[in-house]
Amino acid sequence: MKIKHHLSDELLMAYAAAELPEAFNLVIAAHLSLCDECRARSMAFDALGGAVIEDSTCEMAAGSLEACLSRIDGLEQTEVPVAQPAGAVLPAPVQDYVGGGLEAVKWRSLGMGVRQAILRTGDKGASARLLYIPAGAAMPDHGHRGLELTLVLQGAFRDEADRFGRGDIEIADDTVEHTPVAEAGEACICLVATQGALKFNALLPRLAQPFFRI
Repeated sequence: MKIKHHLSDELLMAYAAAELPEAFNLVIAAHLSLCDECRARSMAFDALGGAVIEDSTCEMAAGSLEACLSRIDGLEQTEVPVAQPAGAVLPAPVQDYVGGGLEAVKWRSLGMGVRQAILRTGDKGASARLLYIPAGAAMPDHGHRGLELTLVLQGAFRDEADRFGRGDIEIADDTVEHTPVAEAGEACICLVATQGALKFNALLPRLAQPFFRI
């Protein structure tokens, strides 16, 4: 597996500092379990953050030590995942949310063979879901109201930006409009985290949007 599309330094630093919603932490953790390069970079950011905290403790005012320890507790929740064993479609961080492997996913049909499974997180304004897109099928043309991270777990898709295969992550924001199309030969399964609702250009997806919580 050759991963071409990686996480940005800004996202890795925010992940190390526990500043992201749970939905985005899940996608990042899943990518780190698949990507040696990003996992090494994430460990470097963790080490840098630990060194900064250690250097600052010698000059803490009264009460600051407790605040620092509380911050460290938060950082421990974003430990860098270990490498994913070969063979499983769902990385270990995702299996924890669905209660097992791909067979445990509770899919809901969106029509035209496309399915989704919304994952339960504690976020407000951000959501995480698994998407199943049949080979050769396209998602509706859409834009975004905030950040969207899409991690490919099986198969591949193409859009106006590039091709994304297993382990690749696409980072989209409110400047991006695209029409992802699954490649022929194998269904594409993605883990997606989004801020806010998508902005569909066609009428039918907009009408269905409240029912499918996209």
